Amino acid sequence: MTVATETRPLPIPAAAVRVSGGIWRALLERNRDRVLPAIGEQCRRTGRIDAFRLAWREGSDLPKPHIFWDSDVAKWIEAAAHVLAERRDPTLEAEIDAAVELIASAQQPDGYLGVYHTVVEPGKRFTNLCENHEIFCIGHLAEAAVAYDRATGKRRLVEIAERAFAHIATVFGTGTGQVRGYDGHEEVELALVALARHTGNPRWFALARSFVDERGQAPLFFAEEAARRGEGPGLPHYSSVDGLAYYQADRPVRDLTEAKGHAVRAMYLYCGMTDLAACTGDRGLLAALDRLWDSVTRRRMHVTGGVGARHHGESFGADFELPNASAYCETCANIGLALWAKRMLDLRGSGRYADALEHTLYNACLPGLSLDGDRFFYHNPLESRGEHHRQEWFGCACCPPNISRLIGSIGKYVYATTPGEVRIDLYVAAEIAVPGAALAIETNYPWDGQVRIAVRAPSAARFALRLRIPAWCDAPVLRVGDQQIACTAVDGYVRIERAWSDGDTITLDLPMSARRIYAHPAVQDDCGRVALVRGPILYCLEGVDNGPWLNDLTVPRSAEIRAEQRDDLLGGVVVLRLDGEATSAVPDELYATAPAGRAQRAITAVPYFAWDNRAHGPMLVWMREC
Repeated sequence: MTVATETRPLPIPAAAVRVSGGIWRALLERNRDRVLPAIGEQCRRTGRIDAFRLAWREGSDLPKPHIFWDSDVAKWIEAAAHVLAERRDPTLEAEIDAAVELIASAQQPDGYLGVYHTVVEPGKRFTNLCENHEIFCIGHLAEAAVAYDRATGKRRLVEIAERAFAHIATVFGTGTGQVRGYDGHEEVELALVALARHTGNPRWFALARSFVDERGQAPLFFAEEAARRGEGPGLPHYSSVDGLAYYQADRPVRDLTEAKGHAVRAMYLYCGMTDLAACTGDRGLLAALDRLWDSVTRRRMHVTGGVGARHHGESFGADFELPNASAYCETCANIGLALWAKRMLDLRGSGRYADALEHTLYNACLPGLSLDGDRFFYHNPLESRGEHHRQEWFGCACCPPNISRLIGSIGKYVYATTPGEVRIDLYVAAEIAVPGAALAIETNYPWDGQVRIAVRAPSAARFALRLRIPAWCDAPVLRVGDQQIACTAVDGYVRIERAWSDGDTITLDLPMSARRIYAHPAVQDDCGRVALVRGPILYCLEGVDNGPWLNDLTVPRSAEIRAEQRDDLLGGVVVLRLDGEATSAVPDELYATAPAGRAQRAITAVPYFAWDNRAHGPMLVWMREC
């Protein structure tokens, strides 16, 4: 099967989705008004954009370009493209056009594009793919190019990306004199498939497949590359973090059995593998993807949906190695899991991938952004003594533009269409275009499980509507018009096929009650502890509500959990309240021969994604249970 004939959900044009209300409308506006301008200002202030002028020289006063700066600018452009797709803005568009021309001016006559290896180490192109992100940066540029072309119809950046890849394709491949290599930081694989789909050029699909097929093959490319540089095997990550598995390059990708190494790299590779599997039906890739999905979601994923437990190497730990206070869970890795879940959902059509997508979006991705839109988390622990806070920017600033481009593109995650069928994956207040009709979705989800869908059709339109029934919902109620119909989910969806007329309504009630979550007993940090979830939202305790000693609090297993809407708190959220226990009188001694007395204490839990937006203080997800 070729890229031109693959069977998959049809791409959702940006104009086909208009998010009309609720939490995602607020996020889109915050992204447009606060997040994107803040990122653009930081890219200018730190010299990332001006670096494309190629003016830096040793000893100059200009900021020295870094190996991955190009990718930060590319993600900013992609985020801007998603904003422009929703509403054209001449000022923003002119700013992006100027940046695109600056990038074009930095492209070399042979098509090579990369600031660092043009001005800092000009004689060392493609000599350290293991560490230097050269092809990774072009991948992000290609994603930006596709998004900007779709938003504005301007193909200048697509042309730049294609020239860069045309050069790369002369260097890498299996032909005579070519290098059988691949980048140390995956991402280009998924970007090349996106570019191939957008342009219809199968050359980019073939290049993506080559990078995936060559990865981990013997002889191992990164070891050979190091030898050519005159270096031994003791490179920074080789000896300290999983060896070549840090780069998912210790074996061919079809032989991978568990998620290992750098979590962001892994997620992007799995996305590229899924894209290729969707295009080809490659059974080896499909089998590997199923193994890897189980490895991540059944043994190596935090209750937040965050992945990459270890600070050291920003990497996966062993099975059930899921610490709380020291959890890393980089925002980019969490976004990568959301991207992969969406791809697996489109590949398999199963609700379990939609459940993972939704859970990760709300509880692992959104925490990366402050409620005022100009501060960011790089890593996301599940417990804090009060020292962990969002920052305006980072030296390695991959996360801020990544969360911006994710929020801006939320429309494409809401639903999917295939011939004769519409699949609703996320419940978002929105107006969506489907073949022959439009659907207006009204809901206050995730705070309320009531969803109303109105059909708007100039004439009768026959199609099947698949509505997702989240795994957490035990008693959904479904009505078409005034008639209640059976709501029996198959693979996570209930299917209604009929001829739809203008004015038809579908009402889905997904009752939300707070639930207790318990970890596998092998997760040592969580033994004897409980987490609270309501609908898709995970909760935590903060010191501002519950005092400084959160680990002193205990929650009776029988305690009633009460949900309360608080429009005046954290932008409008549902909080959970319950009665627990705490030490009644703090003793003077450090140690005592008898336990301190206990007394009833009111406990308030807030959504985890909203923590660290008020007074600084401790935070705790997993509470002690009694």
